[in-house]
Amino acid sequence: MRFKLLAMMVIVVSVIAGIAATPHGKDAAPVAWDAQGSARYLDQREVWWQGWARSGRDHGTICISCHTQVPYALGRPALRGPLQESGLSAPEQKMLGDVRRRVTMWNEVAPFYSGDEPTRALQARGTEAVLNTLILTSYDARREHLTEIARNAFDSAWALQLTTGKDAGGWVWLNFHNAPWEGEESAYQGASYMALAAGLAPEGYAKEPANKVRLDLLRGYLQRNYDVQPIANKLVVLWAAAKLPGVLTAEQKRALAKDVFALQHEDGGWSLASFGSWKRHDSTDEETKSDGYATGLALLAMESAGVAGNDTRTARGLAWLSKNQDAADGSWHAYSLNKQRDQASDVGKFMSDAATAYATLALEAGAHP
Repeated sequence: MRFKLLAMMVIVVSVIAGIAATPHGKDAAPVAWDAQGSARYLDQREVWWQGWARSGRDHGTICISCHTQVPYALGRPALRGPLQESGLSAPEQKMLGDVRRRVTMWNEVAPFYSGDEPTRALQARGTEAVLNTLILTSYDARREHLTEIARNAFDSAWALQLTTGKDAGGWVWLNFHNAPWEGEESAYQGASYMALAAGLAPEGYAKEPANKVRLDLLRGYLQRNYDVQPIANKLVVLWAAAKLPGVLTAEQKRALAKDVFALQHEDGGWSLASFGSWKRHDSTDEETKSDGYATGLALLAMESAGVAGNDTRTARGLAWLSKNQDAADGSWHAYSLNKQRDQASDVGKFMSDAATAYATLALEAGAHP
């Protein structure tokens, strides 16, 4: 009797603290993780980004970073349930207010980047338009109501969609030769983000007749260019395909799951370096050990698309996430594809920012298959 009572107390405490999740499989053991630690890390990093001098833009706004702000906007709300929160955290409120201001002042604010290259401003505009849309729509999806400002963000993004040429259906995207978000392969990932936004949009937005031509162009672009993408991009479009029908075929989804599981490490995790062919600018070797970014994204995408399978491979991946959350700061570590960085530095944490958000989403998806 005392043993049963103790076991019940442990379960209750775990749920209240937000550290329990259950992987796929009816006989799978619980996966323990620190949801409070994840929230603390993500909030602290968002506050740092908002205050960093280099992230500031005109009209008192902040650059929307693919590595910190976008994953934060997608991952932080997933912690609302485990932590029994009733509303947005303070950093979320500031982040959303800033995005809304940029959308409202779209014709007044300057692009995030201009520079000497003639296309840089256009790249910045296309990138920001898509990311604004994804952030606002992801929050509206949780409230099941598409706000007017999110519709305005969609309109700004659609206005910049390419309609002719080999890239018809996509967007001109920032290219600083930095993988995975601002490199040669990143335009495809950006288009996948737009597909995810359209799929998440509540109240039947993707089925509205006015959007048919735009979405058909987007689906065509994603299909035409799918085969040549690195697996990292294929996982993002798989995630989007779970929300927007017609992006990938069932066979493409199954084949991708097979390829991804073939890259799973013995410890249960994945390495981002194995998801593409990249070379660091400083000629150092890519980090090949399992990391939180690759493991979180792989599990999240496959769980969302329903191709992860109720088997030990998925459970092993979730167990890797459980074992490799940093007990000190609540993060999951990941490593730059572009140069060797000091993991303790603020810039060195960029990949871990995204990794922590994706790991959080994967663990939450694993808890509610």
